[in-house]
Amino acid sequence: MAEFGELEAQDGVRMPWNIIPVATIKEESIDSEIPVSAIYTPLKPLQSSTDYSLLLPYSPLRCRTCRSVLNPYSVVDFSACTWGCPFCFNRNPFPRNYSSIADNNLPPELFPLSTTVEYLCDSFSSPSPPVFLFVVDTSLISEELDFLKSSLFQALDLLPDTSIVGLITFDKLVRVYELGFPHCTKSYFFHGNKDFTKDQLLDQLSFFVKNPKPSSGVIAGVRDGLSSDDIARFLLPASDCQFTLHSVLEELGNNPWPVEADQRPGRCTGVALRIAAGLLGACFPGSAARIMAFIGGPSTQGPGAIVSRELSEPIRSHKDIDKDSAPCYHKAVEFYQGLAKQLVNQGHVLDVFASSVDQVGIAELKVAVEQTGGFVVLAESFGHSVFRDSLRRVFQLGEKDLCLSSCGIFEINCSKDIKVQGIIGPCASLEKKGPLCSDTVVGQGHTSAWKMCGLDKNTSICLVFEIAKRDTANVVLQSQNNQFYFQFLTYYQHSNGQTRLRVTTISRRWVMGTESLQELTNGFDQEAAAVVMARLVSFKMETQPEFNPQRWVDKALINLCTRFGDYQKGNPSSFSLASQLSIFPQFVFHLRRSQFVQVFNNSPDETAYFRMILYRENVSNSIVMIQPSLVSFSFQSPPEPILLDVASITADTILLLDSYFTLVIFHGATIAQWRKAGYHNQPEHQAFEHMLQSPRGYADTIISERFPSPRLVICDQYGSQARFLLAKLNPSNGDASFSCESNVFTDDVSLSVFLDHLTRLIVH
Repeated sequence: MAEFGELEAQDGVRMPWNIIPVATIKEESIDSEIPVSAIYTPLKPLQSSTDYSLLLPYSPLRCRTCRSVLNPYSVVDFSACTWGCPFCFNRNPFPRNYSSIADNNLPPELFPLSTTVEYLCDSFSSPSPPVFLFVVDTSLISEELDFLKSSLFQALDLLPDTSIVGLITFDKLVRVYELGFPHCTKSYFFHGNKDFTKDQLLDQLSFFVKNPKPSSGVIAGVRDGLSSDDIARFLLPASDCQFTLHSVLEELGNNPWPVEADQRPGRCTGVALRIAAGLLGACFPGSAARIMAFIGGPSTQGPGAIVSRELSEPIRSHKDIDKDSAPCYHKAVEFYQGLAKQLVNQGHVLDVFASSVDQVGIAELKVAVEQTGGFVVLAESFGHSVFRDSLRRVFQLGEKDLCLSSCGIFEINCSKDIKVQGIIGPCASLEKKGPLCSDTVVGQGHTSAWKMCGLDKNTSICLVFEIAKRDTANVVLQSQNNQFYFQFLTYYQHSNGQTRLRVTTISRRWVMGTESLQELTNGFDQEAAAVVMARLVSFKMETQPEFNPQRWVDKALINLCTRFGDYQKGNPSSFSLASQLSIFPQFVFHLRRSQFVQVFNNSPDETAYFRMILYRENVSNSIVMIQPSLVSFSFQSPPEPILLDVASITADTILLLDSYFTLVIFHGATIAQWRKAGYHNQPEHQAFEHMLQSPRGYADTIISERFPSPRLVICDQYGSQARFLLAKLNPSNGDASFSCESNVFTDDVSLSVFLDHLTRLIVH
């Protein structure tokens, strides 16, 4: 799979089918289970030898017919000074500044390795500063509020001085702070049971006391009627309000409203977010603005509430949602869908940092966070390292910089036999209909353009395509030379304020699916296929109430192995798969057991959180979520990857499990005894001390590079927290005796039993 990694390093693209199967009208398509698709990371830092191609200081040259951008696959006629578009085959003249073009004098975008280039769109405009509006839940116990304030102080210190900041707090009321009033703490109160329109918000915030309200037109920003002085009362540069903001946060106390023993605190999360969205929409429409919400419990009143204040009413579970017995769920989802539409229209991002032992409503908030490209972080406490480290990473500069970008628009061009079914990922449809749009919709469909309000260097989207069938197996389009072309265009505002356009153009060869199984096998990326399958099954579970995920996954695997496997009918031992597909059944086995398919023992918030992270991560990170990695540390050998199996547990080793969301350092029984005896503190046992420190060093490296920050669990064999490791391991044979002298008692079948059943179903 190294060759697929090289393609990703060049263009940020991974595709399950790198040689694309095309079926005739009379036969079933090979890609019916795993569609022709692509996992694309628009802002992936590129490892290209042609560094100069990364940023071109001029506008792109575009086709007059289909608006695709000049690329290395364009056919150039030097004598006529024209170029042929590989998408619509139209011939376009070069402009006068390209008159010196020749075979030995090519512009950078035509170099063979320049399949991804970036253009600087507005080198003369002044960059606008980023805007951060903090929305803070104060219905917390004093200890949690102290933790939260401490992290906010650190975050504010990391903000660039030019950043625009604002502050809103909420419990059963919403308070909008006037940070531009330095003499004392000044805030405007809003009732938590009432939704507010933008006009009502502006009136109550006294925006038109000094300046009369415009009689007509849209009220948004300085250009449309709001004065810069009024805007600066609530949203102003960090350097101008640092003292006031610190003073307000210092004075924040926990909920002043008494809470009965049988009730939950009043918390109007939805109203606070609506007011925040309205304030940003009025003051900074279309700018790089983020609402950063810090939520410590469930919303209990007003629009967006997920549960009543009565503790006798439990918070909704998966079973309640499935049976339609969650009274607040659908109303809350509808409210946040409206909030998502408002934020997308404004071009703003919603980030949610939720820290609570209870659910806070991530399942309902999911649509607003996902469609705006925001972050979500779920932790047990505001004092937990998962929250603290993740918040620090958002504002951290240098090597660990997330490269926050904003105001993105993603467009696609394809060859004429390809249609786009949709995107599964952090974006929202712009409803740009056309011949590229398929009648079948997956995710955000019926469009060839999407809005990405927030994106960073790790944001990845999954594009799903539909390939037109041929009339006969002998049809060959000579003009295409058996090639399909894809072009991805991403307009965005860089973290330094520049507006850029990144253009990625890729080509893939197509073959008739029933006649070229060996060629299809050679181009099959089993890691990308597993990730696409994980996104598809998660999306279907969310949108199709009667969907059976295990049956769908099993059917897809059986059909794929039946087509590509080598076997004799009725002889299970004869079954074999080529190396390009050999690990795929193992990925499917772990996907069936993963948190994306198995929702038992997970709350709706946790399930939504896991899927939101899956929808935005690249292939290598997603594979770790599906099939965790396990590394063994021992005296006998250097650290080495080992099988994700219970049989890998031994008393004299240390295991490091990486399941993406959790890192587990597991000490075998003997290692734990030696550590408790303090052997690592004795000079003659330095090797043991080094062995104990090695997995922690590996874990620290992973934590420093990952966002959100994973949870670290350090445990011993037979200890209660060993369950974090055992839950992810293949249970192996239930009657086997292991050197660790412990079996895992589970209803799950082992990998060997799963593969045995698979081969029997295929050959019979």
